[in-house]
Amino acid sequence: MTIQIPDSPPSAAQVPSERTFHDDTVTDEYAWLADKKDPRTTAYLEAENAWTEKATAHLAGLRGTIFDEIKGRTLETDLSVPSRKGDYWYYTRTVEGRQYGIQCRVPVEPGRTDPPSTTDQPGEQVLLDGNELAGDSDFFALGAFDVSVDGNLLAYSTDYSGDERFTLRIKDLRTGELYPDEVPDTSYGSAWSADGSALFYITVDDAWRPYRVWRHTVGRPASEDVLVHEEADERFWVGVGLTRSEKFIVIESGSKITSEVRVLPADSPTSEPLVIAPRVQGVEYSIEHHGHRFLILHNRDAEDFALSWTSADAPGDWVEMIPHEPGTRLESVDAFTRHIVISQRRAGLTGLRVITDGSTDSYEMEFPEPLYAVGLSDNPEYDTATVRIGYTSMITPGSVFDVDLNTRSMVLRKQKPVLGGYNPEDYEQFREWATAPDGTKVPISIVARKGVREQGPAPMLLYGYGSYEASIDPYFSIPRLSLLDRGVVYAIAHIRGGGEMGRQWYEQGKTLTKRNTFTDFVACAQSLSRSGWTSPELLVARGASAGGLLMGAIANLAPEAFAGIVAEVPFVDPLTTILDPSLPLTVTEWEEWGNPIESAEVYAYMKGYSPYENVAKVSYPRLLVMGGLNDTRVLYHEPAKWVARLRAVAPDGDYLLKTEMGAGHSGPSGRYDSWREEAFVLAWVLDVLQRA
Repeated sequence: MTIQIPDSPPSAAQVPSERTFHDDTVTDEYAWLADKKDPRTTAYLEAENAWTEKATAHLAGLRGTIFDEIKGRTLETDLSVPSRKGDYWYYTRTVEGRQYGIQCRVPVEPGRTDPPSTTDQPGEQVLLDGNELAGDSDFFALGAFDVSVDGNLLAYSTDYSGDERFTLRIKDLRTGELYPDEVPDTSYGSAWSADGSALFYITVDDAWRPYRVWRHTVGRPASEDVLVHEEADERFWVGVGLTRSEKFIVIESGSKITSEVRVLPADSPTSEPLVIAPRVQGVEYSIEHHGHRFLILHNRDAEDFALSWTSADAPGDWVEMIPHEPGTRLESVDAFTRHIVISQRRAGLTGLRVITDGSTDSYEMEFPEPLYAVGLSDNPEYDTATVRIGYTSMITPGSVFDVDLNTRSMVLRKQKPVLGGYNPEDYEQFREWATAPDGTKVPISIVARKGVREQGPAPMLLYGYGSYEASIDPYFSIPRLSLLDRGVVYAIAHIRGGGEMGRQWYEQGKTLTKRNTFTDFVACAQSLSRSGWTSPELLVARGASAGGLLMGAIANLAPEAFAGIVAEVPFVDPLTTILDPSLPLTVTEWEEWGNPIESAEVYAYMKGYSPYENVAKVSYPRLLVMGGLNDTRVLYHEPAKWVARLRAVAPDGDYLLKTEMGAGHSGPSGRYDSWREEAFVLAWVLDVLQRA
């Protein structure tokens, strides 16, 4: 196929549409781009892709070099650390030249406690080969991957477009037979009954909201499946899973600020689900089964959460175990036969606290670096005193440890290999603090090659997110080395709206305080320039999804502070989206952003920061904007409309739009395709910095 090389960016001029809310009439010149079925839309997106290809053609060599660096540093044929479940070790293999992982297991050898450590495993059984499943498809993703309690059956689901609607299937692991059972349009999450006769799964409504839990009887057609629970409140999603103890099926209903949990015995799958505690607006809780009780992690009169328990036989009053401690955010609880492990964060760092059953004493695991991220890894076994954790920092590759909860000893099972002679001593990490306009101190995590800090202002890539209480903790990245080794500094702005500093950090960056997210990021950028780390002409910002909204907002708020901005699947037309309840996820988002339909104050506030609404005739930084045609979380037309308006209102800018025509929110699915995509972004970033 020959692509016609364009002479200029495409035009999106068409007949505009209008909308009116709260006596405010808005003209949207590019609303037509929301019609995915209109051939003009496809033609426009393809023309934009052709223009981007032409505008970045001079970077082809650099892209290839960076791709080769990522590939050359990655051990392509590798094995994840196997996790024991029952009579088997389960793990994922990758093979050089293949895009997707291969899910495998081997029987546990009598008397062996250490997991296998090589890719050549005698007796290996391949459960699923993602490469065979993907075939010639441009996109492939697994949703469910769930082995029955007895190890005989596998439930798995596949997506071939990126729209996150999966087809669920069942495989007999004893014979390799694929059962005729097939359920289309399922969501994430599944759970087996104790005897493997029934499988629980989830379906979505027209707005892509997971709202129904079904029970499927193995060997029967999907038309006979039984509806177990339906969530009528459009603010709530549902989830389903099996407790680690394998005693209970758990059905969770949750909005952004409220939750409700139901359970039913796994050995009685037709039982009526029992509510642990009825929902109360603003109260969030989750449960974990532990012997005679359910552990309850909650925020009832406990902003940063507390831990309580209630009887598993007759749930009722909550008995306190760990009281609320302001400033220490309890994030999750995991139970084992004789221990409880709490994942928490304090002062911007993650941590793990251990309680021995029958004791009120606890201890916290200690780690040597000033900046790091730690959390529980895969721990399917309930009856164990050894847990697996994952540890990383900005200079330490992802590491897997087994921890003896009694002796507190740690055994390193594996550290992610970095080929090519990587030496962590060649790099250093820092924690800086910026001051926001309201006086709040905002942490920044920084990594650089040694000596760069002393050389004066350096080129820098600053990343941010700041929504949904999601934390961007310090982590290691192989692709990032291609920047660091070229003298580029990498930084993460831990801005409000995220969860790095506890629940208040989140509360101060949502709904009618959302602007703090944007002003925090600008304050970080300006502080890094003032302190000599970098300078505006040497600074590129990057964010994705809600972090893409951040990128659009800071482009309007402080365009002079950045040389370039990368906005991936950016939520840059939030007001239009949140005003349309028929769109995917809109109603569930009202508790995060506010409801501009009901509230004139929310409407005006959102319109005041919406990137699309506030494009102005100013000198914008260079922009690389990326979307996915099949994205159901941030619809492709948001970035497309934004770039079209930027070109019309501020035509002297350098704006590039790249739309993945066969992918969704997460971009390309295969690892080599993902590396090529990352090489594309990093080459563009380096080009911006080199032109400064």
